[in-house]
Amino acid sequence: MLAELAAAPARDAVDWRRIEIWWGDERFLPAGHPERNETGARTALLDHVDVRPASVHPMPGPDGPDGPDPEAAAERYAADLRAVAQPQDRRGVPAFDVLLLGIGPDAHIASLFPGLPALYEQDRTVVAVRGAPKPPPTRLSLTLPAIRCADDVWVLASGREKADAVRLALSGAGPVQVPAAGAQGRQQTLFLIDRAAAAQVPPQLGRHASH
Repeated sequence: MLAELAAAPARDAVDWRRIEIWWGDERFLPAGHPERNETGARTALLDHVDVRPASVHPMPGPDGPDGPDPEAAAERYAADLRAVAQPQDRRGVPAFDVLLLGIGPDAHIASLFPGLPALYEQDRTVVAVRGAPKPPPTRLSLTLPAIRCADDVWVLASGREKADAVRLALSGAGPVQVPAAGAQGRQQTLFLIDRAAAAQVPPQLGRHASH
C-alpha cells in the first residue's frame, strides 16, 4: 500500500512536511534490519517524499538507548507520545488523525496477538510483547487503549486467507481472542477489504464494508 501511495499521482498533493508519523508496532530488531516495519516504510514511501526527518518517530530497537531491554524501550516510546500529547488528549497519547492497521489470519492487529497479556493492558499505552507466535518473538506495540485514541482507525485486509479474521472482527467477538474486534476509532472505523477478504462478512454488514 505504501509503495502504491509513493507511485500515485496524488502523492504530491500531500504536504508531507506537516505530517507526523508514528508506529503502531515494531519488531524489536536493530535499525535498518529488513524485517523492521520502519525499514519497509522507508523503502516503500518515506524515502521518496519530502517528510521532515524529525517528524518520523520510529520505535527503538535493541541498538537504541535502552539496549536489549524491550520494556524500557516501550516506556521510552510512551514517554515520547506523552511529550507531544495535548492536554485534551486521552491517556497521554496524541489524537492520531489516522491509525492504519493490518490484520493477521489469526485476527491480530499491531503486535497484539490473541490471548497474550498485552491485550489485558488498560493503563500503559506502549508495551513490550514477548513470545509472539509470529517471528520475531519480541516486539513493541501500542495497546488497545492507545489505538482507540485515534480519530480514524483503518483496518486493511486482502486475500481469502484473511476472510475468517475479518468475519470474526465484525462479529462482536471479544478483543482478547479476536484483537481486531477491539480496533475502534473515536470518530470512524473502516475495514478496507477486497472481495476475497470480504467473502465471509455477514450479509447484514456487507453493505457497510469497503471493497
